Amino acid sequence: MAMEEITDAVGSLNISDGHKKNRIQVSNTKKPLFFYVNLAKRYMQQHNEVELSALGMAIATVVTIAEILKNNGLAVEKKITTSTVDMKDESRGRSIQKAKIEILLGKSEKFDELMAAAAEERDAANAEE
Repeated sequence: MAMEEITDAVGSLNISDGHKKNRIQVSNTKKPLFFYVNLAKRYMQQHNEVELSALGMAIATVVTIAEILKNNGLAVEKKITTSTVDMKDESRGRSIQKAKIEILLGKSEKFDELMAAAAEERDAANAEE
């Protein structure tokens, strides 16, 4: 990573927000969908809840991740927050408004049971190889 990129990344951090250990900031360009689904599962195992956050076009990805986790019986929706944030548009040199969503998911009652069953299935499949 070039020094310039690091400086840009640090400059774009929202310090007042305070980085939460259980927050996943989703981008629809950087990682595949199931990377985020699996990461969310891990965060829920560690912290009992996970906050999914996205801006603009990545909002659809966050909603999809939340729905996959809910439909598989792993998560329950606790809170959804929408807002707009001011972003600097480098190409035009002015500020633009971007939509933002934050979805807080908690472990479902069956979470631990379902995760244990999935781990057993993986172990059995690996033993057969």
